[in-house]
Order: sequence, then structure tokens, then C-alpha cells
Amino acid sequence: MVISFSLALLFGVIMFFMIRGGVIKWGPAIVAILFGFSLASTGANDPIEDFLQGVTDAVDDVDDSINDRDDTGAE
Repeated sequence: MVISFSLALLFGVIMFFMIRGGVIKWGPAIVAILFGFSLASTGANDPIEDFLQGVTDAVDDVDDSINDRDDTGAE
């Protein structure tokens, strides 16, 4: 079973709970959001996207190898 979701949604939920838990305040959270938007429009966008794609591919490969082992009946 494949579950896919937006990383923006995931980071938004994490930031919400960090604000709610008092780990960060609203001011630094807004600065972090604005920094993310400005970073997305620079030349750093492509390497960041490549890195995130590599991480998701690696997680998918691990998931596939676990599922393949389970399908063959190996313990």
C-alpha cells in the first residue's frame, strides 16, 4: 500500500505542533516560513528537490525490500 502526501503538509503539521508545544514561538515560525518561500525561488531549489527525491526513493527502496522479503515468506 502506497501512501503519498505533501512534504509541505507534513512540515506544516510539525511546525503547528512545535508552536503549540512552545518549542518555537510565532515570530520564528513566520521567519522560517518566509525563508522557505524565498529559498524556493533561488538556485538552491533544484539541489534541495534532488535531495528530497533521493531520500524518498531510498525510503521507498527500503519499503520495497521489506515487502519483497515478506512476500517470499522469509523471516
